[in-house]
Amino acid sequence: MILRRDFITLLGGAAAAWPLAARAQRAGPMRRIGVLMGRLASDPEGQNQTAALRRGLEELGWLSGHNVEIDYRWHTDDDSQRQAFAQELVGLKPDILVANTTPALAAAHQATTTIPIVFVAIADPVAQGFVQSLASPGGNTTGFGAEEPSMGGKWVELLREIAPHVETITVIFNPNSAPFAPMFLPSLQAVHLSPSSDVIISPVLSETELERAITAAGGRPSGGLIFLPDSFLNSRAERVVALVAKQKLPAIYSIPSYTTNGGLFSYGFERADIFYRAAAYVDRILRGDRPGNLPVQFPSKFELVINLNTAKALGLTVPPSLLARADEVIE
Repeated sequence: MILRRDFITLLGGAAAAWPLAARAQRAGPMRRIGVLMGRLASDPEGQNQTAALRRGLEELGWLSGHNVEIDYRWHTDDDSQRQAFAQELVGLKPDILVANTTPALAAAHQATTTIPIVFVAIADPVAQGFVQSLASPGGNTTGFGAEEPSMGGKWVELLREIAPHVETITVIFNPNSAPFAPMFLPSLQAVHLSPSSDVIISPVLSETELERAITAAGGRPSGGLIFLPDSFLNSRAERVVALVAKQKLPAIYSIPSYTTNGGLFSYGFERADIFYRAAAYVDRILRGDRPGNLPVQFPSKFELVINLNTAKALGLTVPPSLLARADEVIE
């Protein structure tokens, strides 16, 4: 892998010289945080995201096992199991819950109306009913949003940039785990391709339907694929990439795990960064701020990852201008 952009973590002047434990708050009882993740425990990206959250908390003086306990529950496709995980975390009497992905946040909302909740990477939280407004969330919930509706058009433009022959684009998502997905469709369909081009919307509810949708895309002339942000799909990145490779189709994804598993390329916000930023809201709430008074924030860092091996296998030449914009190139 060739890293195209190096990010430097600033430790903060004189504070960096102090031992971390010395900077941690020592007064008061042990605090507790429950984390409901939208990734499998075995997923390296999920581990990277929770590590970023812990790093952010440590820099603010919250050390796991020292003055805070952090309990995790990981992704499951089973709605009842997810709700049970949320109830388990609530039963531990946490001071705050952190929820990642729409299904996880929905489970947390059902489990409590009083414990503060900080969500991470939630698309369109107002339309989904999680907060009253972005500026004044109200209630017990606030956090950090995900991609905005205009991202749909960006994915189309990038796919056509790397694979200009694509005319028929199949868009795949699971409406149960990604009920927000329709917000991307207007911008996605608004991109002018050509009179003969077409956009096929293919919602899938199971692995069988997923395989069927990808196979159908392979049978369409000059086909390409867009996989929308979706915890159902993201937890099956290797399987998705294998099915796409079988059809020999160019595809764009929203997270890098697809690309590192052999997918062509991905573009989306840096999820580890937003977990790191979420630590600041956890800190403020633990110190007494009301979540309903903290405005919803959105990603500020985005990453483009390209797999040159896959491009070569598909007979594609990645434009130098696209390579120059890449944060990471796999070759």
